[in-house]
Amino acid sequence: MRSRVLSALVVGAAAIGMTACAPASTETNPGAVPGPAAGFPATLDDCEGRKVTFDAAPQRIVTSNGSSLELLFWLGAGDKIIGTGFPPAKGTLPEQFRAAGEKVPVLGDMVIPKEKLLGSGAQLYVDTFADMGSMGGMGGPPSAEEFTAADIKHIYLKSTACATKRAGQLTDLSTVEEDIKRLGSVTGTGAKADELVEGMRAKVAKVTASVAKLPKDKVPTYFFFDFDAGTDQPIAVCGKQVANAVITLAGAKNLFADCEADFKPVGWEQVVAGNPQWIQLGVRDKGDKQDNDAAFAEAEKFLREFPATAGLDAVKQGRFVRVGSETTTIAGVRNADAVVEIAKTIHPDVIVAQG
Repeated sequence: MRSRVLSALVVGAAAIGMTACAPASTETNPGAVPGPAAGFPATLDDCEGRKVTFDAAPQRIVTSNGSSLELLFWLGAGDKIIGTGFPPAKGTLPEQFRAAGEKVPVLGDMVIPKEKLLGSGAQLYVDTFADMGSMGGMGGPPSAEEFTAADIKHIYLKSTACATKRAGQLTDLSTVEEDIKRLGSVTGTGAKADELVEGMRAKVAKVTASVAKLPKDKVPTYFFFDFDAGTDQPIAVCGKQVANAVITLAGAKNLFADCEADFKPVGWEQVVAGNPQWIQLGVRDKGDKQDNDAAFAEAEKFLREFPATAGLDAVKQGRFVRVGSETTTIAGVRNADAVVEIAKTIHPDVIVAQG
């Protein structure tokens, strides 16, 4: 068996009014102070309630990883990205963004080194995760004072960064929707953010309206098998991870919903004791259908041949969900698509095809 390390996210135009009787002029008043852009100032808070205010949309943005990078592309602000850490793998980004994503400068293969981030020239740093400390041996992250000195505003994707601090389980996509709207508000793409969120809600609503009619004994138990995280010890998605919301909305019961975390290493004996009725083959998108099919087949082969899992009901009955890891576990627009695809697999009789 293998063991791998789990690694870990409207600029307004100012118009100058002229009185009807005033003569036309090609000169501007050098002493005039321009008014604020539409939608600004915009203020966001972090997990601790600390606030940061934007007077205009930033023109140079650095992202901590592929999650925040993808959100900016969805919002139409991809041209403002000047660098990223944890660069997305070959198939991580949606196909329509992959070419642009490959052109984004990589400031760090993992966490961006502090000095490189502070010297990047960024006006905004979008952080997907909470403080990751000295991950990778690159020293701690910049302090609030250092960000201020470098004139970099620092915000978080709260759906991920604040996940473990939130009370209760994550059972809907409201925190993801909030992140999209928050990021839209500071990048001047609020209208696009609203459009994206409405599209997500429409997709999910069709599913939840159908699964709500299911009796409780028809809601199956469900295990997300993170195959690419390693097979020596399974890594469970817990109740505070966005995958729990995706699974719940799709009409299933996450086998490890009750663990107080986002991710947690568990034992195979716990999976066996839970005997899930469905197993999602959580493999990373390889960027090619043939390669993806091969990866799904490899994950299924492991479960069928590994003595501890060969006798599970889901394995014996071939109840496997072939939906990739990214759309399930990475907070973003495509979570709604994962809800639809999972529901269509586990509840084919009650879920109508959705475009």
